[in-house]
Amino acid sequence: MERISLQRTFIDEIHRALGARMVAFAGWELPLEYRGIIEEHKAVRERAGIFDVSHMGEFTIEGPKAEEAVDLLLTGDASKLPVGRAMYTLACNERGTILDDLIVYRRAKERFLVVVNAANRQKLKAHFEAVLSRWIAQKELVFADRSDDTALFAVQGPRAAAVLAHARTEKAILDLPPFGCHDGIIASCRAFVGRTGYTGEDGFELFVHAEDAARLWNELLAGGEPEGLVPCGLGARDTLRLECAYPLYGNEIDESTHPFEAGLGWTVKLEKERDFIGKEALLRLSTQPLERKLVAFKMVGRGIARHGHAIYPWSGESEVKGQAIGRVTSGAPSPSLGGAIGLGYVPPDSASLGARIGIEIRGRLIEAEIVQKPFYRRKRKSDEA
Repeated sequence: MERISLQRTFIDEIHRALGARMVAFAGWELPLEYRGIIEEHKAVRERAGIFDVSHMGEFTIEGPKAEEAVDLLLTGDASKLPVGRAMYTLACNERGTILDDLIVYRRAKERFLVVVNAANRQKLKAHFEAVLSRWIAQKELVFADRSDDTALFAVQGPRAAAVLAHARTEKAILDLPPFGCHDGIIASCRAFVGRTGYTGEDGFELFVHAEDAARLWNELLAGGEPEGLVPCGLGARDTLRLECAYPLYGNEIDESTHPFEAGLGWTVKLEKERDFIGKEALLRLSTQPLERKLVAFKMVGRGIARHGHAIYPWSGESEVKGQAIGRVTSGAPSPSLGGAIGLGYVPPDSASLGARIGIEIRGRLIEAEIVQKPFYRRKRKSDEA
């Protein structure tokens, strides 16, 4: 059998020196955990954690047609995105199903950074280049894939800003609002920084040139020690996003999923002035009854739901009978809440809050209850006032 060659991030040797347990993910070999998923998860919820997410793809779109290009490619409204701000949005195909979920940063009037999932990088690169080919040929637009020379670190948690302050970060970065972004200096490294992340906590994502990656990581980790900063892997990243009911591409969303059934209709700006790929299909889908709906559930019986487990109506019995009504997309124990939680698709008439469902685990049905999304929401200072 041919051995598949996995890519490694710019600080792979540092991860191994820190004792990381490495796993294959989206064509990369990445840290799953260092000290343990639960410990890393709780560090992000209570203090701060740092993730190496350099496997993500980074595209730049620049030029006089840049705003028009972003509006054509994505469901969000680029014309309403000010310089120095970011938005979570989707790329859809003509059928209105999801090619990827991504974050777009507006760095300047005619300059955007688009961050895509690692597994979708080549697919989206080819798609974007094909759609934009005319503008590229006419030199009205420059599209570039910067992934191979860009490192990306995420510092997440209630003490994230304090961690960056220890690393000699300029005040303009520390003062960024949520989904704000800024080009500046951290630990003598030039970086582009967004106050973004995928953990449900305060945090920053730091884009730096590959040659600065090791120095920045080491300085952040050393400077953040007084704040309780720890390195974190994919395991904690997954449980953190699941508690917030954030979708994971390949689990909750893919090219068989449209935004409305995934609870992402709010990212689709049907009212924006410019046309965009998938708009006609999405207009139609927005008026049709849903065939299925993504729901959150917590386990009532003992068991952990996992991706792919079948969902049945709950009859009060553990024996599997009849037809499955849906599938689990993600599931795991919740370190913050205790117990096991999950996400899955079911028909709308089985999706009401408090409804009971059965998850098939090892040939038996285990009771679960549909609950409100998200499972976890961080407390902000305004909540405590």
